[in-house]
Amino acid sequence: MAKDIRIGIIGVGMIGKSHISTYLKIPNARLVAVCDVNKEEAQKVAAQNKIPKVLSDFRKLLKLRELDAVDVCLHNNLHSPVTIEALEAGKHVYCEKPMAGSYCDSKAMYDAARRTGMKLHIQLSTLYSPEHKTAKRLIAEGHLGKLYYARSFGFRRRGRPWVDGYGTPPFVQKRAAAGGALFDMGIYHMAQVLDLLGNPKVQTITGATHQEIAMYEDRAKSAGYSVEELGLGFVRLSGGISMDIEESWALQHDGSESSKICGSKGGIKLSPFMFFSNAGDVEINATAELGGADYRWHTCGKDYDAYDGSQQHWIAALQGRVPLLDTAGVALNVSLISEGIYLSQKLRREVTAAEVAKTSKSTALIF
Repeated sequence: MAKDIRIGIIGVGMIGKSHISTYLKIPNARLVAVCDVNKEEAQKVAAQNKIPKVLSDFRKLLKLRELDAVDVCLHNNLHSPVTIEALEAGKHVYCEKPMAGSYCDSKAMYDAARRTGMKLHIQLSTLYSPEHKTAKRLIAEGHLGKLYYARSFGFRRRGRPWVDGYGTPPFVQKRAAAGGALFDMGIYHMAQVLDLLGNPKVQTITGATHQEIAMYEDRAKSAGYSVEELGLGFVRLSGGISMDIEESWALQHDGSESSKICGSKGGIKLSPFMFFSNAGDVEINATAELGGADYRWHTCGKDYDAYDGSQQHWIAALQGRVPLLDTAGVALNVSLISEGIYLSQKLRREVTAAEVAKTSKSTALIF
C-alpha cells in the first residue's frame, strides 16, 4: 500500500486554498497543519477542511515532527527565505511559481535543496497537460529531428491583477511580486518550452518590458502598480537553439498565436495542438487525438496517473513511485531568463547569462 504523505500549508490565501482543494482529492495526501500570519483565516480554512493543526508562525510549523513536506503558498519575494528554512529543517518543499523574485534567490533555493538532500518541486502546471506530454513523446521519438527554434507565448487581452478586477494589489507591486506578466503567467509558458527543449543552458538574452494600457483611476491609485503588463525577449540557448518570448497581461491584439517547437523534421504548435511535417515530399499539417491517447496511456501504462498534475506528481514522487521531475532546474532557468529581460531593458542591450548571475541581487523579504 502507498504510504501517506503528511503536508503542512504555509499561506492560506487564494493560492493556498486552491492547493488544499487539490490535495483533498489526492489519495494518501494528508493535510496535517496550516499556517498563516492571519491566524483567524487559518483557523477558518482548517475548520472547513478538517485540518487538525493551526499556526501563525511558519518556524513553529517546521518543527512539527509529523510533517514530511510543506507547501509554500506565499507572495514571490517570500518564497526563497521560507523554502530555504524549510529545506534546512529537513522538510521537502513544494513551492508555488515563480521560484523566487530574483535569480540569485532562486539559485539559493536550488543550492539549498542539493546541499540538504531534500526534494524541491516548483508548481509548473503546463508540464502535465496532454499537449505537453504528447509533444514530449514526439520529440523523444525523433519526429521533430534537431530542435533549433521555439516560441514561448502567453496572451491576455486585458487581465492585469487588481486593476482589471481580480486578485489583490500585491500581485502588481514589485516589492511583493518582483515582476508582472513574465512572473505571473510567463513562467508557465517559458517552462513548458524549456522542458520540451531539454532545458538547455542560457547563453544570451535580449528583452524589453512595457506598461502602456490605461487603468481605472481608482484601481490604479490603490494598486501601487510597478510591474510590466508586457514582457518580450529573445534568448540564445546552447546547441544553437533560438527562443523568443511574448507574454502579456494586456495587449491590443487577438491572441491568435501559440507556443511552438520547431525542428529539422517537424514542428509542434501547442495550442491548439498541431503537428507539422513532410510525407512523400508533401507538407503535412496534422491534428491529434489527445483524449484517446491519454486514456490509453492511463489504462495501459504504469504510474501514468503520477503525471496528472503538479501536486499529484509531487505526492507520487515523495512516495517513491516515480522520479521527481526537475522542475527546480527548469524554474531556475526561467528565473535567469526573466531577470535577463529586465536587465536588458535597463541597459538597452543584449546581456549574457554570466552577467545576469553576477549582477543579480536578492529581493527576498526577510522575516
